[in-house]
Amino acid sequence: MTEPTGRRERKKAQTRKSLADAALQLFLDRGYDQVGVKDVADAADVSVTTLFKHFPCKEALVFDEDDDVEAALVASVRQRPPDQSIPQALRECVLAMGARAADPRAAAFARMVEDAPDLRAYAHRMWMRHEAAVARAIAEEVGAPEDDVTCAALARYALEARSLTRGHADPRRAAEEVFALLDRGWAAVHPGH
Repeated sequence: MTEPTGRRERKKAQTRKSLADAALQLFLDRGYDQVGVKDVADAADVSVTTLFKHFPCKEALVFDEDDDVEAALVASVRQRPPDQSIPQALRECVLAMGARAADPRAAAFARMVEDAPDLRAYAHRMWMRHEAAVARAIAEEVGAPEDDVTCAALARYALEARSLTRGHADPRRAAEEVFALLDRGWAAVHPGH
């Protein structure tokens, strides 16, 4: 995330981070369903009104780094090495994001999201909202119109790969198989990209 430059922006970013940190700690300690927004606001020493100025809903408190995730996905397309295809670049990005789950705190976070149906559904919606930005980046890279259906399809299927491979006996191998399929199909339509 880019560092806010002005004092006001830094204060807002600090408040947002305090809220997200307090929420995560409370959610992990007590369970998502046992914590209310007032608990989070109190823990961060702000009002509930202030909390809602920074986060539109309780679920959003859990996914405060969503803009960074989208930036990483888009960067994986735009900043890939010249000899790497777009599907390969997306595979590496998705796998790197999944590898963080090995961290005990990340594993606890993943269990919390998986155990709360509201969070699980919200997480999927948040992840899939990156589809448009990734599709635009792909279209720009291949010189296709912004609404190119093949670019949109690659973005969608690349992002859905995470859902397809979650819970698989060997998620990394499953992801590699999914992306190998995407890579072959993509190469047939857009050779050299």
